[in-house]
Amino acid sequence: LLGDNQMTETGTSDEPRRPVRRFSDYLENALPKIVLGPTLLCALIFVYGFIAWTGWLSFTDSRLLPRYELAGILQYVALFQNERWWTALWNLAIFGSLFIGVCLVTGLLLAILLDQRIRAEGFLRAIYLYPMALSFIVTGTAWRWILNPGLGLQNLMRQLGFENFTFDWIVTPGMSIYTVVIAGAWQSTGFVMALFLAGLRGVDDAIIKAAQVDGASATRIYTSIIIPSLRPVFFSSLIILSHIAIKSFDLVMALTGGGPGFSSDLPATFMYTFAFNRNQIGLGAASAMIMLMTVVAILVPLMYAETRRGHHGR
Repeated sequence: LLGDNQMTETGTSDEPRRPVRRFSDYLENALPKIVLGPTLLCALIFVYGFIAWTGWLSFTDSRLLPRYELAGILQYVALFQNERWWTALWNLAIFGSLFIGVCLVTGLLLAILLDQRIRAEGFLRAIYLYPMALSFIVTGTAWRWILNPGLGLQNLMRQLGFENFTFDWIVTPGMSIYTVVIAGAWQSTGFVMALFLAGLRGVDDAIIKAAQVDGASATRIYTSIIIPSLRPVFFSSLIILSHIAIKSFDLVMALTGGGPGFSSDLPATFMYTFAFNRNQIGLGAASAMIMLMTVVAILVPLMYAETRRGHHGR
């Protein structure tokens, strides 16, 4: 009994002692919050905060300077009554569909070509990927020179003796948007090719060899086995290309400037022109919010469908 009392008095009972937490332990736990906190705060302010601010301005009668008194859907009514806005939407439909389609098809074909373990594969892959290292400003400027009737391809072909050769799309109102498709596809196809090539290299060789043993042709193997297994790559490429198409601004400004007239306008160039050049901030904000809703309307259903498919696939 005396021994037990002595143990109690000296604090050496059987109860476990609480570990003493050092400052380094607190710092280790708090370090992720310290590192990520400023980034999260900046994202909240400069991304979501400015989205909310733009949305508020779209319901005001702001012109040269912001006004914060609400004016209803006045700007949205004016937006959809603007002929130039409808031209920009139509051009986005043309550019988006052709740009995405050309990049997907050409990128897949180039990936299949390189997947055959041909010689100089590394050299060719570098050539195809090189345009992606350039900015859209550089791409637009280069293609503006190439497609200029007096300086570029048309002039070169006529100097070579083809005097009737004509390629003046860049100065033709009905065709200028297609020059944007050419320049955009030239830059982005290599990136899509790299995505598909990585997907092709990840296909299980045992499945392909089993199909070859069963007598399946190379075409049947690709169409029935390999390409269907690339569905995640198709999905990722579609998301990235859709995002590039909807927000395309610098490429159009460097290549055509939205012209001739406003025949190659896209929603992004429309928003910039009216918000900063024509001093109609409210109208520009309304067009920016329509662009945001377009992105959400396209990407969210795709991501939801892919997520559900992946969940049921398990």
